[in-house]
Amino acid sequence: MEVCIRMQRIGKSINKVSNYRIVAIPKSRKRDGKVLELIGHYDPSKKPAALAINFEKLDKWVKQGAVMSDTVRNLAKQLRKK
Repeated sequence: MEVCIRMQRIGKSINKVSNYRIVAIPKSRKRDGKVLELIGHYDPSKKPAALAINFEKLDKWVKQGAVMSDTVRNLAKQLRKK
């Protein structure tokens, strides 16, 4: 089972309010499918954007062979610099 760390969209599309969860999920599952573990969240609608990542969980999944999406990798780099 190949696991990836990617963003899962939550929130209402009617109001175009996008919030995202950063999750560990099997690669074969759909974007909104059942997740293995919640790692963090991202809210781009706030100024400045709200971003929280549990790096202990993230590192645990990466050590187990999970692959991060490009977006999650870039957000994690931004947060680690702070």
